Order: sequence, then structure tokens, then C-alpha cells
Amino acid sequence: MDLRVRGSAPPSPFLSARDLFETEYDLSLPVRVQIREDPDERTWTAHPGEYHVLNVSKQAATSAMARELAVHEFAHMHRNEAEHPSHTQSTEEALFLGLAGKTIERRKLAHCYQIANHMKDIYADDITLSLGPTDKLVAFLESGLAAALADRPAPPQPGFERISPGADPEITAVNAAFALALVERHALVSTEHRLYDLAYAAARDAPGIEFESFKRRFRDLASDPDESEYRQALVSVTRSYATGHTGAPTD
Repeated sequence: MDLRVRGSAPPSPFLSARDLFETEYDLSLPVRVQIREDPDERTWTAHPGEYHVLNVSKQAATSAMARELAVHEFAHMHRNEAEHPSHTQSTEEALFLGLAGKTIERRKLAHCYQIANHMKDIYADDITLSLGPTDKLVAFLESGLAAALADRPAPPQPGFERISPGADPEITAVNAAFALALVERHALVSTEHRLYDLAYAAARDAPGIEFESFKRRFRDLASDPDESEYRQALVSVTRSYATGHTGAPTD
């Protein structure tokens, strides 16, 4: 893999990630890692055509998760090169098919894009989790869910108006379903793990979300779907979230 790191961060985590990734996989196109100074910059991957670009904040690039983050993004690049349906299907097209003629809250529409990204992540992590230790990922899922629960809106009190809306309980519940789906898909932890307690707490905060159904949909995604099968799964899960009608599971 042709890898170049640009910006003010040590290249060692990315080189280590490359070495781990190349034990089982490879990329045909070069990879350019661009370190961003903005600590709030979200990690994202672009595919201009002749190479891949991994944009990552300096804060993330120097964190304990830097190597694991890079391996995850290399997996997305591999799925893109292989033209896996999860990485070629247009989210906009799926939402048009699933939500045409319906009135949807803007926040829920934004959440649908997050759900589509979860489905991409499932397939990227099928690669990532086959390559090395999983403890850091489980800890990352646990800490992220704990933070979202801590930031949930407090029950309304007389004379008190919350200035910040906090974490949205509905998408937090879906995120929790994704976390459990991922660990169950790869048998990473037992049901006694704290992640389950956190996930069920998130589910209780959003009784309108069919938590078990979303978990099942994520967990049981076919490993090698064709375009039609994947489109149907994406349309179904985003429609379920946006409209509140779960319908039949996709398994």
C-alpha cells in the first residue's frame, strides 16, 4: 500500500495500521492521510479517483485509537475498491425510495444518514475485526454510549428550561442497537458486559424505538448481499426509523 501522511502528527500509527491491514488485505490505490488541526474535525474518507484520502483531526491522529481508526478507514477504502453494495449504494436514492410522499422531521432525516453510515461500518468492521485485538473497539463503544447517556435531556422541571438539547434519546437508542449488533455479530463480549447495561438504559429512554428490531437488522446484515438486497435493507431500516413503523425485519 502506498501511504503518505501529511500534517503535524507522527506517521507511526498509520504505518502500523498499514502493516496490520496488509497481513490480509491490500489497496490498489494510494492513500493520502491529511492531518487537520481542528480538533472537532470528523474523520472522513474521500475517493477522488486516483487515490484515497483519509482526513483526520490531529487530536484523533495522536490518540490511543489512532491505529485502530486508520485500519477501520482502510477497510472502508477496500470496500469501496471492491464495489461492495454498502459503499456504492446512494443513501439519497434509498431515502427517496423509502420516504417519498412522507413528511419527515429534519432531525430524523439527518439521523437516517447516520443509520446508513452504521450499515457501512458493519461491513468495514467485518474486515477490521478479523485483523487484530478488539478490546479498544469495545471500550470505545462503551465510552461513547456512556457519554451519550450522561448527556441525555433531564426530565422537565417547573421553572427550568434546558438550553442545550443534549443527546437525542431516539438516535442514541439506535446507536446502542448498532453497538450491540456489532459485538454480537463478532461474539466480542458476553451478555454480562457493561455495554449491555448501557444499551438497555438507552432503549428505556426511547420507548418509541424498536430496539431489538434495529439490533437484529444491523447484526444480521448479509455478509455478501447483491445490490438489490442491500438497497432493500437500507430502505427498510431508514423508513422504519423515520416513520416509526418497524415492519418486518430484514433477516
